[in-house]
Amino acid sequence: MWKSYCTISLLYGVVFCNSVPRNGVAPLITLNDGNTMPSFGLGTWLGFHNKSGDTAEEAVDAAIDAGYRHIDTARIYNTERDVGKVVNKKIKDGVVKREDVFITTKLWNDKHAREDVIPALRESLELLNLDYVDLYLMHWPIATYSNGTVNDNIDFIDTWERMIEAKRLGLAKSIGVCNFNISQLERLINKSGVVPAVLQVEVNLNLQQDELRQYCRDHNIAVMGYTPFGTLFPDKATPNSPPPRIDDPQLVAMAKKYGKTVPQIILRYLFELGVVPIPKSIKKERVIQNFDIFDFELNEDDRKILKSFNNNFRTITVFELWGNSINYPFEINEKKTK
Repeated sequence: MWKSYCTISLLYGVVFCNSVPRNGVAPLITLNDGNTMPSFGLGTWLGFHNKSGDTAEEAVDAAIDAGYRHIDTARIYNTERDVGKVVNKKIKDGVVKREDVFITTKLWNDKHAREDVIPALRESLELLNLDYVDLYLMHWPIATYSNGTVNDNIDFIDTWERMIEAKRLGLAKSIGVCNFNISQLERLINKSGVVPAVLQVEVNLNLQQDELRQYCRDHNIAVMGYTPFGTLFPDKATPNSPPPRIDDPQLVAMAKKYGKTVPQIILRYLFELGVVPIPKSIKKERVIQNFDIFDFELNEDDRKILKSFNNNFRTITVFELWGNSINYPFEINEKKTK
């Protein structure tokens, strides 16, 4: 158990790891291509350079020291250089070896053309200062022009074929997709014959993705979950956001029972659903705290309570502007904006 590598901080009430196994704390899962992936990661989606002065570098540094071995970035996040800087320093300092760290990055929509896919990955590798990424994801099934408007002249099947080539070239160990629905996954698999190793989608209490997760289980596709807290925190909620919030009495009581925080309860629930959570935080203590979910299990009654919050509410809605695309992946009644 990972507790043996850690000490309790009375200052923050969280676990700090002074030393961790080289391969990290989170259990490894085997992907359908035979590669392994840590079952918990740090997300670096936007907002790391902020008024408080906290940066992606600090978050990634704290994460690796705490035992994270999975870092999720993307070209559009503008954090690849920061991630690469920290990872390379940790390798140089002997904290980890390259093969111990699982790095995910993503192809942005304006690079879907066949001739752009591999150069885009090479650019990401240059920013990361790495020879390969462990996982390369197509960020959306939607191609766009450089100005962000939809370009339906490019088929995501063509894009996927070039990602398959990138894997063959050794630039990516595994490949997958984000924000695809079931029909798009079926078309991708049927046309190419190559099953994505990973699907990354929004998963949280309000959007538990039961049908999609079952499809992925049936096809041995690992599911990574972004925005795992949904609108749990009041500053992320809108007037039409359904409960719960972080002060929900049922969640507070549950957290007290297990000696955990409400966010830790939610992350544990997603982990038990078979989802690989990738929470992001700019606070070192929160980065460390989020990871402390591997020393307890939820009971069936509590899982039922957490299941009851599932109502198909999508938190991420700013990309609804692509709703006119033939490849927009969400149903009309799910368009709550991304």
